[in-house]
Amino acid sequence: MLTRGGLARHAGPAVLVVLVAALALQWLVAMPAGQDAASYLGQLAGAEAVLLMSVAVVLVTTLPWVESWFDGIDRAAIWHRRAAIAGMVLLVPHIALSSGGGPSWAGPAGVVSVVGLTTLVVWAILPRWRSVVPAAVHPLITAVHEWPPLRVLSRWVGDYEVWRAVHRLTGLFLAVGFAHGLGDASVFGSAQLRWTYVGVGAVGLAFYAYRELLARRGHGLRDYQVSRVEPVGADLTEITLRPLGRPLEYRPGQFAMLHLESRAGWARHPFTLASGPHEDEVRVTVKALGDYTAAIGEEVRPGMPAVLSGPHGRFTHTKGAADQQLWIAGGVGITPFLSWMRSLREHPPAGPVDLFWSVAAEQDAPYAAELAGIADEHPQVTFHLVRTRTDGRLTAVGALRAADADPGAVSVFLCGPTAMVSGLSADLRAAGVPRRAVFREHFDWR
Repeated sequence: MLTRGGLARHAGPAVLVVLVAALALQWLVAMPAGQDAASYLGQLAGAEAVLLMSVAVVLVTTLPWVESWFDGIDRAAIWHRRAAIAGMVLLVPHIALSSGGGPSWAGPAGVVSVVGLTTLVVWAILPRWRSVVPAAVHPLITAVHEWPPLRVLSRWVGDYEVWRAVHRLTGLFLAVGFAHGLGDASVFGSAQLRWTYVGVGAVGLAFYAYRELLARRGHGLRDYQVSRVEPVGADLTEITLRPLGRPLEYRPGQFAMLHLESRAGWARHPFTLASGPHEDEVRVTVKALGDYTAAIGEEVRPGMPAVLSGPHGRFTHTKGAADQQLWIAGGVGITPFLSWMRSLREHPPAGPVDLFWSVAAEQDAPYAAELAGIADEHPQVTFHLVRTRTDGRLTAVGALRAADADPGAVSVFLCGPTAMVSGLSADLRAAGVPRRAVFREHFDWR
């Protein structure tokens, strides 16, 4: 039986699959007489590519119903990436099989669309090349990456603000590809196929226009001012924000888009809100992972303006169907659990909780004393600090044993580095924890 949270996690992807299947079925049923089968399949692949790219555009609008269907904007972003990649893959049979006969501009328009969309998709997956390229090739790519000209190019390509600005062209390339299909397809003598195609493309372009023209002009924006910027660890910085008007309303564990004006200009990044919703000020904890986050402690100063937009995310302990829960964090993945712990009085869990924080060493856990103090005030919560250099790696079996938890009657919440979370998720299922009882926060989405 699916929990309410489990049902939400499956609704969005299921709808996406139904849409793709329904379009394919319509094309197979409504195939006009006299069509070349190979060319027709190629044009079907192109129509499916437009559908998937339109879905990808819808999924980055951050609208509340998108978050509900996909159980959070982080998961919607993952499916955005999957839909875009699948759409690009379908362009291969489209190009290989189609034999259009439209106006002279249709062919060049298709080339422009394919080149533009391919560039944007490849650029989006570059930061995750290690998960795409076979491990045997990693040393070679790393060595090539160290070549000085490529290091300069890599810094430019890896700049989040540059990528985000260029990525906004996705809808324009989709519009060009949509026009190419409308002009080049030989099957649109069929009114049914033509108007379905027009409807699919129009939805994608309408959501793109909404995102670019309306969503950026005030959806959920709240004005703040930086009140404190404090280093809290070797590579962690805590930024405290004071509201200048109506504060942002959020639930423990949610995240928001933080717009900061520094000496380098305005920049926007998603950060989990580490404070409790009842607090007068908002706190975010930033780990030095890239050029922007590494310099944020020097670039941002008290008194500077800031804007929060959101909130987003569905990472909440109320999803757990079981009374007993395990909260497992790795490194800066402690952030949503900080919010949960700081909100225990206002948002108590359903039963006993064991919080595990895995860090390399004691000095990498700046919030350990605070978390231990909160746990002391709440008998149902037990805090475990795992120092991997001395205690060894945290394992699923070790966590279940330390919490004296029944694998079949526990809910587990995970947040941390992808490799750690993925490994623990698999090990928890192997230990008997049902898949529907394991929840994770995808805080590394882009």
